Amino acid sequence: MTVMDKINSQTRTIMNAILDQEPLNYIEAAGLYGIVAQGRFNVALLQVMYNHAHDPELKALIKEAISHHTEMTIEKAEDKLFESDGHTPAFHFVKRNLHDSPITIPDDARMSDQEIAIAVGTMAKAAQTTVLTALHSSYQLDVALMYRKALDHGLDFDYRLLQLMLNRGWLPHLTKISH
Repeated sequence: MTVMDKINSQTRTIMNAILDQEPLNYIEAAGLYGIVAQGRFNVALLQVMYNHAHDPELKALIKEAISHHTEMTIEKAEDKLFESDGHTPAFHFVKRNLHDSPITIPDDARMSDQEIAIAVGTMAKAAQTTVLTALHSSYQLDVALMYRKALDHGLDFDYRLLQLMLNRGWLPHLTKISH
């Protein structure tokens, strides 16, 4: 995207925010509701994985996934629902303390750092697929822009997680097909 494309995009967003005050349609509201619900569960799961992880770089990426990706997306989705008099899921999960130093959990009862990294990567891919589907179903420009930004940040996060997994030798070996 060129600088001019970004300027045009921001200009359209500002103009639509001023002139286009339509409420969310059912598909947009359902997408946002689903993102809030799944995001709340993902935060709980990421908190547990953070506490199981030993690798400091992996812990830092999980902490970023919680605060800069998942919780931020939840807040923005909730704001969009509230602006249209929509409802958010009524359930919440227990907020767990994040322990910076590894806690003692027997090896046979905790996930390894490799398993955690693979799980976080799988969760990120599933979240991005959900956001992309919601983006394709969105008619409101500000909602679509929120999704696009979440995808951009998510792809950058995936790249850094993949680099960590490569550097640590955590990627599973996939047998190649030979002819």
